[in-house]
Amino acid sequence: MSKQPRLLVIDDDILLVKALCTYLTTKGYDVYDASDGPAGLVQVSQVHPDLVVLDIMMPRMSGWEVCRRIRRSSPVPIVILTARSAEDERAFGLNLGADDYVQKPFSLRELEARIAAVLRRCARNPGSYRDSGVVYAGDDLVIDSRRREVRREGDTIVLTPTEMRFLLFVAQNANRVLTHRQLLENVWGQEYAEQTDYVKLLVWRLRHKIEPQPECPHYIVTERGLGYRFCTE
Repeated sequence: MSKQPRLLVIDDDILLVKALCTYLTTKGYDVYDASDGPAGLVQVSQVHPDLVVLDIMMPRMSGWEVCRRIRRSSPVPIVILTARSAEDERAFGLNLGADDYVQKPFSLRELEARIAAVLRRCARNPGSYRDSGVVYAGDDLVIDSRRREVRREGDTIVLTPTEMRFLLFVAQNANRVLTHRQLLENVWGQEYAEQTDYVKLLVWRLRHKIEPQPECPHYIVTERGLGYRFCTE
């Protein structure tokens, strides 16, 4: 079996897909492709990629809907390709569960660098977070780092790799205020140290997954002007 990272490119631009597949293959990736959303969803279930590169503007099914459907059952990292520069469009993609985005037009080198960064982030050994099994166990929430599992009221919650890393990091530093920079450097990596919107959007997603009342959070508390704190008190 190939040990190369397995990528799936979902995009209806035939020339772009051909260029991406050729370039990424030379960089050591095992690359698959699909020309539209429905075909891409089939490939996700059959190929089991390590990362999905997903275009937003496609016929038959938009990239937004493809992302939404993937996130119902899979934590596979997703890098979205968007021709839209508006901040709210990028935020929308991250809120759907995408791990990163690249704005068109882009260089192949830039995209490969983003892919590599996301894969590095997802591949980091959870043991670096002083892995000791159950990190937190409350009345309605259990965070188990050894099993890489989060349960709310007994039900397992599907988290993306980045969401899991973030939750483990804040939980293992419970009741400490963590700045945006600390969170970005430890969860996303040094290259994301200034991307504060990534933290805000991920916290919004996590609150809607783990908090009994997302609009009045108990676990992930905002420390205004400073950052966030995972509260166990």
